[in-house]
Amino acid sequence: MEEQKKTDNKRGSDSEKRRSFQRPGKPRRSGQQFKSDDDFNWNKVLKVVLSWSAIILLVFLVMTLFKGAEGTRVELSYTEYEQLLKSGQIAQATIKKSELTNYDFDGELKSPSTVVRGGKDVSFQKFTLTLPFIDSSVIQEWTKQQIRFSIVKDDNTWINALVSFLPWVLLLAVWLIIMRRMQGGAGGPRGIFSFGKSRAKMLNEGAVKVTFLDVAGADEAKMELMEIIEFLKEPSKFQKLGGKIPKGVLLLGPPGTGKTLLARAVAGEAGVPFFSISGADFVEMFVGVGASRVRDLFEQGKKSAPCIIFI
Repeated sequence: MEEQKKTDNKRGSDSEKRRSFQRPGKPRRSGQQFKSDDDFNWNKVLKVVLSWSAIILLVFLVMTLFKGAEGTRVELSYTEYEQLLKSGQIAQATIKKSELTNYDFDGELKSPSTVVRGGKDVSFQKFTLTLPFIDSSVIQEWTKQQIRFSIVKDDNTWINALVSFLPWVLLLAVWLIIMRRMQGGAGGPRGIFSFGKSRAKMLNEGAVKVTFLDVAGADEAKMELMEIIEFLKEPSKFQKLGGKIPKGVLLLGPPGTGKTLLARAVAGEAGVPFFSISGADFVEMFVGVGASRVRDLFEQGKKSAPCIIFI
């Protein structure tokens, strides 16, 4: 019975100690939530680009099919066009004036004719070619040959231009995705092109849900860190007396003893942002990169002050 009472008293004293480290007015919190400012869903971007590219390609194919349904047109050279024009075989034509290309001449003969293509005679009545220019002499010649013609503006200019640029857009999108994957493999989302940028993971205020209740033992360390927590929560109380917060705290212990958890609990108790980075990230084969990352890390810390930087 005496041993059981001692055990109960010991448990009660332990629970009272643990309650003393609980922040007043705050319920017990558990779990962790990691958020990175550089998170970006490049897979979603690739899906959007590919989806729109597929839609544009489908529209272009439908337009091509409708164009083909109008009748097969043979593409002629300028010399063949001049021969047909001088012989008076052209009956009518539609000239599409494009803002980005030359004049597209879609003509129709009075009667079918033949032209050699691939060593074979091809019969045609509708033809097409591209004219570099149209001036008054050309129009006079058409009038002389009694050709019924009309000059219209091509409404599909921008669609055709967009379709022509579509392969380059796809190549650029694939290249960007590959580069982002390479950068991610080269050390985080910032990648190989941001050598001097810090790789620290940041937990914003309120995202740190670890408190001293989640840290078992280490009562002496908790007692010493409580002073830092009080300073972070109410710095004016210490500054009035001329007090200054320590520039750093050294946590010693073998791996797995809870140093990171303890530092995160300090940030959770004080309600300040928490930066976490490995010391190995400051060591690089390029001269000056490590120092640049240190400067960048502390610049981020100054912008988020008060905060805790854990290395």
